[in-house]
Amino acid sequence: MSMSTAAATATARRTHFRWVVLALIFVIYTIAAADRANLGFALPFIRKEFEMSNTEAGALLSLFLWGYALAQIPSGLAISRFGVRRFFSWAMLLTSGFTALAGWSSSALALKLSRIGLGIAEAPLPIGVTTTINNWFPAREKGIASGVFLSAVKFGPVIVPPICAVIVSHWSWREIFHFFAIPGVLLALVWYWFVPNHPSGSRLCSPQEQDIIADKAVAASGAAGARGRSDFGVLDRLIRARKPKILETRAQLFRSWDIWGCSLGYSFQLGISNYLLAWIPTYLITVKNLSITGTGFVAMAPWIGAVAGNLIGGWISDRWLDKRRKPGMMFSALATAGTMYALVNAPSDPAALAALLFATGLLLSIGFSAYMAYPMMLASKQTFPLANAIVNTGGQIGGACAPLAAGFMLDAYGWSSVFLLMAAGSLATFLVLTTIREPLG
Repeated sequence: MSMSTAAATATARRTHFRWVVLALIFVIYTIAAADRANLGFALPFIRKEFEMSNTEAGALLSLFLWGYALAQIPSGLAISRFGVRRFFSWAMLLTSGFTALAGWSSSALALKLSRIGLGIAEAPLPIGVTTTINNWFPAREKGIASGVFLSAVKFGPVIVPPICAVIVSHWSWREIFHFFAIPGVLLALVWYWFVPNHPSGSRLCSPQEQDIIADKAVAASGAAGARGRSDFGVLDRLIRARKPKILETRAQLFRSWDIWGCSLGYSFQLGISNYLLAWIPTYLITVKNLSITGTGFVAMAPWIGAVAGNLIGGWISDRWLDKRRKPGMMFSALATAGTMYALVNAPSDPAALAALLFATGLLLSIGFSAYMAYPMMLASKQTFPLANAIVNTGGQIGGACAPLAAGFMLDAYGWSSVFLLMAAGSLATFLVLTTIREPLG
């Protein structure tokens, strides 16, 4: 076989590069999630050096999320106009820089400024990831891809406690931030070199794979979709399923209650997730009196459950429910209200407590990937980054408020009141979700 023939055969061979891109997304966002999660583990040690009340500690935990939330819509507008590639890589570099700065903080003020900067720097990352998923995956794989992405958000906190426990045992809390700053620099370069804005710009993505991504390879997709919808008659009426009018302009996005309702529901759910991320290590050390090593392992439990929940939820949404997103969202809202109530009387035995926290993370995350996939059925390719930014802005505002509210509640009432507040927030999510429609393609 001549070299030219071999080259032609290689070009004609179907590639699977989109899954390599997804693997890279998982690694990158695991590191990004770890960069924001490490403060929760370091907090008890930081408070020994910089005296803080629970309310002040909650405010510190929230600063990242306020910067993150406020920069979402500007990031969405910029990515809509200029594409993902450059913004994403620069955001990763800046994220690593602000992570390192936290370790060099000589005062509480310097630490606060580094956290705000980290939030602003990291804001383009989730929009860049979801836009990449929207551009690089066919509709029938977007739920699974979103599940992998959001499992990385939860896998970051899995690796943080044991790594931080080792670092603190040998050095101090400052080295936590220096260590976690390194991988993002390397990954920013890898992303820039290998992942263009669209599959058509990649020499590693074959024309056949590009056809799959564009759904051109699914000959009878419309008929198959119709058969899938006919099997869910009662469910479709309950979730208000219908074919949507695609939102082509910014004005249509800002007037869409479906987008804003999704954003509000995500706000409550991400608030609960961030409360667990920020306060569970403190809860384990100060209330359950676990050792640093014990805290490191028990604090992993909700995030191991969350990784599984995101993957399972994305697969169920794509395959069992034929791209329906609301059922998982609504199930998670009700189930999480139950686990938050169960935590009011959480067991002191580390194994039993870890099991309850694992179940909490699993049930909370079954519907999490759906919040990212839901706007993909409503917005055009051009307006999706802004649609995702609106949803994520609401989520991050809720995520910023929850640690601060928890700190206030702890100073005023105690831990049980915080768990009950989170249960109420999860029930509010369920009520909000009943008001939005299920978009079916």
